[in-house]
Amino acid sequence: MAKNKNKTDVFEKATVPKAVASLAIPSMLGMLVNVIYNMADTFFVGQTKDSNQVAAVSVTMPVFLLLIACGNIFGVGGCSFISRSLGEGKTERVKSISAFCVFSSIATGFIMMALMLIGCADFTGGFLLKAIGCSPNTWDFAKDYLKYIAIGAPFVVVAVMAGSVVRGEGAAKESMMGMMIGTITNIILDPVMITVMKMGVAGAAIATVIGNIASVLYFLIYFLRGKSILSISPKRFTIKQGIPKNVIFIGAPASFNNLLMSISNIIINNVLVSYGDAPVAAMGVAMKANMLVIMIQMGLAQGIQPLIGYCYGARNPKRLKKSLSFSAMCNIIIGTVLGVLCIVFAKGIVRVFINDEEVIKYGVLMLRALASVGPFIGIMFVLNFSFQGMGKALHSMILSVGRQGLIYIPLLFILNKAIGLEGAIWAQPIADGVCFIMSVVMFMLINKELKKMESPLKSGTEEDYAD
Repeated sequence: MAKNKNKTDVFEKATVPKAVASLAIPSMLGMLVNVIYNMADTFFVGQTKDSNQVAAVSVTMPVFLLLIACGNIFGVGGCSFISRSLGEGKTERVKSISAFCVFSSIATGFIMMALMLIGCADFTGGFLLKAIGCSPNTWDFAKDYLKYIAIGAPFVVVAVMAGSVVRGEGAAKESMMGMMIGTITNIILDPVMITVMKMGVAGAAIATVIGNIASVLYFLIYFLRGKSILSISPKRFTIKQGIPKNVIFIGAPASFNNLLMSISNIIINNVLVSYGDAPVAAMGVAMKANMLVIMIQMGLAQGIQPLIGYCYGARNPKRLKKSLSFSAMCNIIIGTVLGVLCIVFAKGIVRVFINDEEVIKYGVLMLRALASVGPFIGIMFVLNFSFQGMGKALHSMILSVGRQGLIYIPLLFILNKAIGLEGAIWAQPIADGVCFIMSVVMFMLINKELKKMESPLKSGTEEDYAD
């Protein structure tokens, strides 16, 4: 228990900059390594000199996002409920929450494995491959990739869940290590399997699965060491105490965001394929390059989520708002610097992934468009993850549905019809700008509630910006 107490000290005793740094930097580093992995994956597939294989990795991304969505239901929801429960001092409930998340994610992973294998099978006509927009040129490559990803689906779902749940008790470094071990394993195996063993996209998929297995093994050891308040004991599993409702209610918006990302990627692939396979490959490269802007900012926002949840549960709105404003300021700086770099060096960045002039031409346009909203989207991420931390599922859901669904998808079709390919390229940045404005308005409404909230001071919180 003393060990866990040390972990929760960061929530209530550390100064705001120190608390944000302690929680956000490990999360950002984990995301950065994940970005490097995604870039490496595309880079080594690109070394096959086959744009069809690059396009195949792009069109299968929505399915992988579905697995992440499944992990986020229990990971993000569990993280939020755990941090709020710790703020309320309900440590026994935390054990039951973590056990529920672990065993539910395992079951979900096996269900997804079965559905994916059936969806790619010949006897079903490969309906999943048709749905994600595979062309005759990418069909076999995509099928090979998804076959191996399906086999590893339970490990992918559990790894995503565990990384978030562990962060919920303040163990940001351990969460980062779990992510980094899996990702580094993946990065090391990519060139071996894709280039040396000449397995192409299938090798990329196998490397991804092995990396997630490594992450799960790390988290398993973390749980079994007994130094965490979290539990993976079957005896702790329960659907009472309102645990499923509270976990899924908060996890659903984050999961729905991944689901909508998956659906929107399928739609954009189907729109772009009408212009040829080169724009599809280019969008895949541009999106992965832009991950450097997106994922680092998302890592900061994700890192502070348990801090926001703890402050909300402990009824300390002063510290909550200081944490939020400091994090938003950091993300503005990060988004501006990285966005400008992507815009200025777009051609060189795209060329790193593939040396195809047609793909590069489209990729430069797409990367510059995606990176243009860097400063603003970071604020939206901070606010959205803060909404999740406070248990404001409706606000988070509205942003998720808007950014990847109700705002983006209509814009995609309208702009594509009105302007053509350039309109399709700019649909996402415009949707991001609209959602940024929505997130600010939502927080202004929530701020009225925070002003009314009682705020008993805890030791160490009065001088939040002290050295």
